[in-house]
Amino acid sequence: MPTIQLNGKPEEIEGSANVLKLLQQKGLDPALVSVELNGRIVEREEWDSTPLHGEDEVEILFFMGGGSVRGRSSGA
Repeated sequence: MPTIQLNGKPEEIEGSANVLKLLQQKGLDPALVSVELNGRIVEREEWDSTPLHGEDEVEILFFMGGGSVRGRSSGA
């Protein structure tokens, strides 16, 4: 099986793997991530048609929610 680098760690993939299949295999919600392949952001609409090959470097970037700080006194 081919091996990619996934977030800096070796990961074996199927020969017919693509970005979308990788996300599904990892149990990740595609709505909550972005994917970088060999230093380039892959657009969502390209995930199913973007194959993965041995030695590819894949970074899965997770969206993190933030919020405002409420009820905090300014001390004034």
